[in-house]
Amino acid sequence: MDSTEPLRDKNGLTEEEFLAAYSPKNYPRPSLTADICVFRRKDESLELLLVKRGGHPFLGCWATPGGFVNPKETADEAAARELEEETHVAGLALEPVGLFSTPGRDPRGWTISYAFCALDDTGAIAKAGDDAAKAIWFKVTPSQKAGRTTFALDAGDAHLVTSFATQEAPVTGRLRPKDVEGQGLAFDHAEIIAAAWLTLPENVRSWRADLLL
Repeated sequence: MDSTEPLRDKNGLTEEEFLAAYSPKNYPRPSLTADICVFRRKDESLELLLVKRGGHPFLGCWATPGGFVNPKETADEAAARELEEETHVAGLALEPVGLFSTPGRDPRGWTISYAFCALDDTGAIAKAGDDAAKAIWFKVTPSQKAGRTTFALDAGDAHLVTSFATQEAPVTGRLRPKDVEGQGLAFDHAEIIAAAWLTLPENVRSWRADLLL
């Protein structure tokens, strides 16, 4: 066989012929979003930046900053862009937390989120923008009882609660949340926040050792 002849698949098609006949519409495709958990240490407290949703779904609920990834950008680029658009916080180093893909997590349809976390040491002043109605730093007060961690998230009159157990990842041994319960948070953002917190360095998680794990 001539080595210059293009390879053909079991249907006798070259790659060029296959791509010419291929239609993405024949296959269901998810949307991809990026969500960002930004923590900071202020005075004697650990704080988390949340936004109040200004549109459906979950209108009026609190959420992590984030939004849809555009076709010509990476999830990392989208995370930085959405964080700045919704909170005016920019220039932070973002680190991946994980992929969140539980069926039904978004009532708009099949949507997968790539979540990130960041530590702010710039003293950033959050200001709502884009489709966020508010952007506020919430004080994080964790406690532990009967193998579960509970977060109280407080900012003025807003009070949110998230609780979860943990399990070790089978390869790295890194702690991951399980059996997450949350009140007042949109989508599965209680799970995303729990996973992001477990990603933080121990010296940050142990800030105010009388309160944190």
